[in-house]
Amino acid sequence: MDFEPAGAPIPHSSHWGAFSVLRRDDGIQIVPHPRDPDPPSLLGNIPAALTHRARIATPMVRKGWLDQGPGPDRRRGRDAFVALSWPEALDLAARELRRVYADHGGRAVFGGSYGWSSAGRFHHAQSQVHRFLNVLGGYVKSVNTYSSAAAAVILPHVIGSQESAGRENVSWHELATETDVVLAFGGLPLKNTSVSSGGTSQHVARDHLLAAHRRGTKFHLISPLRDDLPADIAPAWHPIRPGTDVPLMLGIAHTLMSEGLHDRAFLERFCVGYPEFEAYLSGRSDGQPKDAAWAAALCELPAETIQDIARQVAGRRTLITCAQSLQRAEHGEQPVWMGVVLAAMLGQIGLPGGGFVYAMGSLSNVGKLALAVPLPTLPQGQNKVPDLIPVARIADLLLNPGQEYDFNGRRLTFPDIRLVYWAGGNPFHHHQDINRLRDAFTRPDTIIVHDSVWTASARHADIVFPATVTLERSDIGASANDPLMVAMHPVAAPYGQARDDYAIFADIAARLGVGERFTEGRSADAWLRHLYETTRVALMKQGHDAPDFDAFWAAGELTLPTLPWDGGVVRAFRRDPDGRKLPTPTGMVEVASATIASFGYDDCPGHPAWMPPVEGIGSPLMRDFPLHLVANQPATRLHSQLDFGATSVGSKIKGREPIRIHPSDAAGRGIADGDVVRVFNHRGACLAGAVISDAVRPGVVQLATGAWYDPLDPAADNPLCVHGNPNVLTRDARTSRLAQACTGQLTVVQIERYEGSLPPVRAFDPPGS
Repeated sequence: MDFEPAGAPIPHSSHWGAFSVLRRDDGIQIVPHPRDPDPPSLLGNIPAALTHRARIATPMVRKGWLDQGPGPDRRRGRDAFVALSWPEALDLAARELRRVYADHGGRAVFGGSYGWSSAGRFHHAQSQVHRFLNVLGGYVKSVNTYSSAAAAVILPHVIGSQESAGRENVSWHELATETDVVLAFGGLPLKNTSVSSGGTSQHVARDHLLAAHRRGTKFHLISPLRDDLPADIAPAWHPIRPGTDVPLMLGIAHTLMSEGLHDRAFLERFCVGYPEFEAYLSGRSDGQPKDAAWAAALCELPAETIQDIARQVAGRRTLITCAQSLQRAEHGEQPVWMGVVLAAMLGQIGLPGGGFVYAMGSLSNVGKLALAVPLPTLPQGQNKVPDLIPVARIADLLLNPGQEYDFNGRRLTFPDIRLVYWAGGNPFHHHQDINRLRDAFTRPDTIIVHDSVWTASARHADIVFPATVTLERSDIGASANDPLMVAMHPVAAPYGQARDDYAIFADIAARLGVGERFTEGRSADAWLRHLYETTRVALMKQGHDAPDFDAFWAAGELTLPTLPWDGGVVRAFRRDPDGRKLPTPTGMVEVASATIASFGYDDCPGHPAWMPPVEGIGSPLMRDFPLHLVANQPATRLHSQLDFGATSVGSKIKGREPIRIHPSDAAGRGIADGDVVRVFNHRGACLAGAVISDAVRPGVVQLATGAWYDPLDPAADNPLCVHGNPNVLTRDARTSRLAQACTGQLTVVQIERYEGSLPPVRAFDPPGS
């Protein structure tokens, strides 16, 4: 589709907001959508996307793979690349795909993608790569997300799906108008509400929090980080030790029980398993009452404070919120489950503005009205390969073919992967223990990556196809909980020889004789028109304005109807527990789960429980690594996207990712504000820039994820990351055998002031430059 005239605003969208683009002689200017009350600073990263030196300009093939052919190779990530023409590179990829499918079948192909590369509904890389591999015969898939895998598995056993306990349960409007007390475990950080998959036109969290505060809502922030709730709502900050949310919840629950403040009628009518849990809570089953004094010793809050919280929330409209961050840790299922149980003991589940809500404040569109019409969606086809892995087990998959493992009551086996095809994602951002992941990436015969920039994933590939960025193509931007559908007009021509993912897959599919099955005879523009019809027809049937595609495209956006808020299945269950049962094994809130107990997992028993971590409070490792590291989501970018953008680069210290450290911890190590420090443990080390701050509790440091991995010596087995990627430090281990989710939020480290000449940051330089 044609470009807009120079100077005219060009509508577009991203996962962190709808916006328009003004083309200038010296580049582009980003203008937030006029209806957005709180546009995020992340929009400032976008202009760098078009022409940054990190862009990939031409198809590239790793020299060792080109010279010696497919096979495991420890030179990945260390080797040089050779530029090839598109026909040459496409022929190589097609030939290798033909070989692997013919010799080993789809069980030898892993389709990797994380879906965050574009807010567009058609140029959605995850849908594109999965559709392509399904046409070829299927692939081994991953399930769930790094963000929320533990919750995605535990919640259906306890109260319902993640959607039921999150998006459909309690709205921002209800919090602002109904809630008396919020216990925010992990907080409601505004930086996280900047982002939502598919984009958002209105960032509403700040305004609703302020409205609740003005009405008199009392907020309790339970986090080692003071800014996990905004200061202008005057939260009571309870700076607990990282990973001790469950003991605190148990201490509150014990106070409710011992003082007769729990809602016995609700527990009897709407729940199963409370007597079994109370035996654990009281200490009858194991000899240890989980009272406030016991909890205080673990989380380092005064016992009196724990008791006071319990007394404040009893009998009031109380909302228990659980951030995604809590379940990205050892035994991450437990704080989610215990949050539900605490809300059940208060009798608040299913009430407007009360009960339990998961991931509110973790994404922009949680707690907003759902759409009344379906969105354009590219069909992915049928995957004929049944094998799957939990998403955070990618290194285990590649390192341990044939090994059996447990997952949510099933016994599965890791297939033998010969080819990895990755489009739209950067596992060297998402995954823990990068040095282990580097080893895992040496094992397949071939790794093919589509990327727009030289991420670490592209550097560890054998064949790299340069992909366009969202500003270089037409698409439709939309999200299931935001009313604005955006006509994403192209802003610029593709960089170098970059092509859309769709065009790349279509060319390879044609070489393999399945081109028509992949494209169905449609160009990318024809697909946009075809997919738009789904939404237009639904609008027409409901009697709404339903412009044709050309009118929509010319207008630049379309406001879609939303459904009234009804609280979803949880609210319906509260109103009619017999007729509208929950989608759990018993149809009730499962305080204790006979299903989970039947699995026999020692790391996830049949009721919520406190289990000490291998790394963290009480572990021997803390003698050598006495600081808790919180590796949370960044405030200056989405994951690792556009780390070279102005907003992200502007936050760095001497080119390194900032790390916050409490003044007392810094003083004891001779660290001053702005110093470059070495952060290390038994797995690895990185450099970061020190920020001295009392917004982190003593004994805790905070280093956001997303700095591009930049090894000082790529040829070394365990190199120093000079840029500040915390995943050289985090542990690649499961939450439990139930969810097999990632544990990347927390680890233990030591810090020292870096001495000597600072090595250059080369993360954004193309290989060989």
